[in-house]
This record gives sequence, C-alpha cells and structure tokens, in this order.
Amino acid sequence: MSPAEFDVLVLGGGAAGATLAGELSRLSPDLSIAIVEAGPSDRHPFVRMPFGLVALMGSRRDWAFRSAPQAALGGRRVAIPRGRMLGGSASINSMVWFRGRADDFDHWGPGWGRDDVMPAFDAVESAMRPAPIADPHPLSAALAGVHPGPPTPERVSAGPFICNLERGRRRSPVDAFLKGARVTVLTGRVVDRLTVSDGRATGVILADGTRIAARAGVVLSAGAIGSPTLLLRSGIGPGGAVADLPAVGANLHDHPAIAVHHEGRGSGRGLTLAQLPGWAVAPLRWAWRGTGPLASNTVEAGAFLSTDGASRPDVQVHFIPARLGHAGRAIGWGAGYYADVCVMQPRSRGRLTLDGAGQPVIDLELLTDDRDRATLRAGLRALRRLLAAAPFGTRRAPEVFPATGDDDAALDAHIDARAGTAYHPVGTCAIGAVTDAALAVRGVDGLWVADASVMPRITSANTNAPSIMIGYRAARMVAQALRG
Repeated sequence: MSPAEFDVLVLGGGAAGATLAGELSRLSPDLSIAIVEAGPSDRHPFVRMPFGLVALMGSRRDWAFRSAPQAALGGRRVAIPRGRMLGGSASINSMVWFRGRADDFDHWGPGWGRDDVMPAFDAVESAMRPAPIADPHPLSAALAGVHPGPPTPERVSAGPFICNLERGRRRSPVDAFLKGARVTVLTGRVVDRLTVSDGRATGVILADGTRIAARAGVVLSAGAIGSPTLLLRSGIGPGGAVADLPAVGANLHDHPAIAVHHEGRGSGRGLTLAQLPGWAVAPLRWAWRGTGPLASNTVEAGAFLSTDGASRPDVQVHFIPARLGHAGRAIGWGAGYYADVCVMQPRSRGRLTLDGAGQPVIDLELLTDDRDRATLRAGLRALRRLLAAAPFGTRRAPEVFPATGDDDAALDAHIDARAGTAYHPVGTCAIGAVTDAALAVRGVDGLWVADASVMPRITSANTNAPSIMIGYRAARMVAQALRG
C-alpha cells in the first residue's frame, strides 16, 4: 500500500480525532489509519506548560478565526480561537474538565442519552485522569467560600476546577489515546475537499493538489468550523451536488460570555516589582517540579450560578487569578484578576457558509434571541455579586473595567462593546440532521463526522470532555460499521 493510501483517514487530530484514531487502531488493528492534520505537531514547550496557552493564542498554532459581523452586537466581529496542531483546541485550551449536565444528553436523540454516554465518559476519564488543581491561587481557592463546591453544572456551586493536568503539565488526548497507537500522523497537510465516487467517500485532495485515498472510509474530525467547511466544499450541504443536506453549517452556537476586570496591588498574578523574582524562577520551578505560576491553567476556578433563584444554574463563571488587560495587550504592568460569565444554554443559532473563495463565513448570531441577552445581563449582575461576596481578604481589588453601574443601559453597553464567547462552537453537523445516530453522514457512504459539530445542543459547561467522549464512542461506531 502506498503512503498516499490508507484504509481510514481521520481529518483533524484534535480532541475527538486523536481519541478516535487511537481507539480505532486498538479496536481494529488490521486497519491502516492516518490522521491528516493541517497544523504542526504538539511538540512545543508552551503546549505542555499550562500557562503557555497565553502565548499560543493567536500564534501559528491557532486558526484565529473571526466571526462575521454580529448584528446584535453592533456589527462587531468576535474572536474564535481554534487549535491548529496535533491535539487541536485541546492543545491550546485551559484544560477545564466537565462532562456537562446529565440531562444535556437527553436532548441529543436516540443512542446519545445520559445512560448511553456515561460509560464512555468513565472510560475516557480513566485514560485522561482529570483531577482538581493541585495548588490553586488563594483567590481561586477563596471562591469555594461563597457556594458549596466543587463546581458542577448540576447545582449552584463555586471553587477550583477539575482539569486535565498531570504533575503540572497538560495531559491531552494525544497523550492519553494516540501515543503508542498504530496510526500514521500526517502534519502540515491542509485538506481542501473530499473525493466522492458513486456516492462513497474515497479520500481527500490537499490544498497543494496531492490526493490521499481512503479504502474503507473517511472521518471528519475538524471541529465545528472545519468539518462543515469541508463538507460544503465537497458538494455536501444545502443544494449540494453530491448530497443535499440543508442542515450542514446550520445550528451553529456557542456560550456567549462577558467579563469584568479587577486590578490592585497584592491581589492576583501580574507584572509587579514584588512578583518579578517569582516570575524569574518560574521556568525552573515548572521544569523541575511542575509547580509555580507557569503550572496554572489560567482558568483555575469558577462557579455555576442561578440568575432567577432557581435550584438549577443557568450561567457559568470562569475565574482567572491574574491580570488580563482590557485595553491593548493582554499582559501588562500591574496585578489583578479577571472573570467572565457565560450563558449555559443559549437559544440563539447561527450558520456557517462559504464565501466566493471557499473560506468559512462564521455567523454565530450571538444574542439574536433576546432571552440570551437578558440571561447574560442577569449573569453579569450575578458575577459581580459573587466577586463581592468572595472572602478575598487583603487580596481584594476594585473593578477597573467596565466599572459602571448595574442598570440595564450600562450592562447592555458593556455587552455590546465586549461580549464574545467561551470558545465552545458546536452544532454545525448535528446528529439527527446531518448524521445518523452512528455519526454516519446521510447520503454518503463511508463518511462519518466525530467532533463538537455533531452536538445538537451544547453541553452546559466547557466542551472539551464531551468532544473526547464523542471521539471515543465514534471509534466503536466506525469499527462496527467497517466490520459489516
């Protein structure tokens, strides 16, 4: 078999793709499997170093997408970071680990309810080994003094998060599932489109014109942006010449979010004279013992809050015990802390389409449903109450941005100017609309989708763990389909 021909091609080596490829190789050792990844490998010190994600955002290891102008945000474009390397967004994210709420999955359709997915989560967590942060900053630890922890989307709660960290280093799906697997990893290969013959996926054409054949099938694991883009370029979508699937690119949604910034001497991490000695030795502390500020995943803690007094939370808080600038550069002089709040179950839905050059046009349509804006506005008030109630002691610092009132006009102005997302895009190849329950694409044989794009409805927390679970289950579905 030539290097340009494999049994199965997995397009994208991110959270789901790396998991799927590794598991499929173990389930079906007779198959030749290749991951086709656009970016480089994950062998970079900033990938292993949790705090290194600050430097990875916006680098060549980030697709650095931007949305189309958002009508409900005054025409602003918002940032959509996505990992562009082996490990995908799981190599640049903050490593926060939540399954979601158990009843989230009861909205995903037959075969994907809570009883179906929980055994897969158990298996995934045995491999990933998520755990509470070993040494949270005192500010992060103090959040647990407001609501009983640990944080969970099942109830109002606060405190340090559980993360996929091990000995102060990122543990990604590449480490847990791909290393040691019989999988060929092809990095630096940008896929332009699929090849389909007689209604069956037969391989891909790369951006440089190279063809790679798939004898048994192709799995799209390029994420909620990449997977629908490749389908649309390949004539699979609304009015598509290969397969007319109106739902490709539809149902795009994310957790809309808004933040506040606090700054003050002696509060959180930052660049100050008092902290310079600690930063100077931080690389050595991290390299030798996996401790210190560089072992921080940045989003160390948070909360799940109810904006209407109900027992179930409707917003999530992410807390970073470090100064992140609100004007210009993210890293600047001073100390502080930062927190955002996001809507756990947004109602607004957008769509991904292609422009004339075949590039994705990503219209999230954030806050186009007025109920999302009302929840986000209430969530901003709840976030301020949380920070005011937290027992920060002498580390407490004043809000410096937006530092305005709590009336609707002031909150809406801040939302209009600064609202973005929690970087959790999902839904563009939804189960039941684009794929069947076994993740096979409708109307095309030998083609599956396995990543966050298949979520019919977003989970009520960070989406990293559910994406890995999808890859884990997809390996078994693909293996079974190929066995006939």
